[in-house]
Amino acid sequence: MGGGYRGYDSVIPPLDPLDRSTPIGAAAAAAVEALATERRQPFPRPTRRRIISVANQKGGVGKTTTTVNLAAALASHGIRVLVIDLDPQGNASTALGIDHHSGVPSIYEVLLGDRPLDEVIVASAEAPALFCAPATIDLAGAEIELVSLVARENRLHRAIQSMQREVDYVLIDCPPSLGLLTVNALVAARELLIPIQCEYYALEGLGMLLRNVELVQAHLNQDLRLSTILLTMYDSRTRLADQVVHEVKEHFGDRVLGTTIPRNVRLAEAPSYGQSALTYDPTSRGSLSYLAAARELAERGFEPNGAVR
Repeated sequence: MGGGYRGYDSVIPPLDPLDRSTPIGAAAAAAVEALATERRQPFPRPTRRRIISVANQKGGVGKTTTTVNLAAALASHGIRVLVIDLDPQGNASTALGIDHHSGVPSIYEVLLGDRPLDEVIVASAEAPALFCAPATIDLAGAEIELVSLVARENRLHRAIQSMQREVDYVLIDCPPSLGLLTVNALVAARELLIPIQCEYYALEGLGMLLRNVELVQAHLNQDLRLSTILLTMYDSRTRLADQVVHEVKEHFGDRVLGTTIPRNVRLAEAPSYGQSALTYDPTSRGSLSYLAAARELAERGFEPNGAVR
């Protein structure tokens, strides 16, 4: 892409050449039309910065995929978004095309070395409004190193509050654990978004996460609220997926977004190309679903008392 922004406007195919006479052609035309319609409707900008931790200690639920694609969807509408990669694997950094080899200025230096957050933020080629504070492998030892530090749970919170860059959203991609990195994310955030996959054992370990949230609320961050549940990896061919959707909505009510994210090969392929799904294949079912989920997230807003509008 020549180093420029690779926003997905440039890869949307024109409507006219699409052959609608076949099922595949008709589906492709419908996807392009849906994307074009979506792009014409702006997202509301929040009245104050929204800081959202995306967490679930159960691995493989689409946590990083959700963080990256929600961020890309918001940024595609001009909403300024900072992704903070708190996972030592650095998968969010990879998916946003950000260099994160050892030695690169990263969130590790912010947490352990008191480096200003502004100094490690890098612009992503995904969209002019999208930025990332990358994770490096150095972060793998941070859990142990943080133990001896004063106010260890508040280091990310202080860094975000001191940040000079103006952004509308901060999305924090948490590691799949409940250690000090995740605690830092929960203390720094006002909202918690939990991705839950539509599969067997979907709610496994969720109780432990919610108990930790209650502890953080009681002792470290009384403003933290579970605002959003996003159902991922939905497979309409299975009865189990529908059962999980029903159970989750019954338990969490209107915290559950109406949009579900389907199983989609493009979502799995995109990170290996250093792209979000919205850039890799903007008309895929996965991309369109994350655009819809991002719109819901932006439009419903978040009230300090925990109510979802």
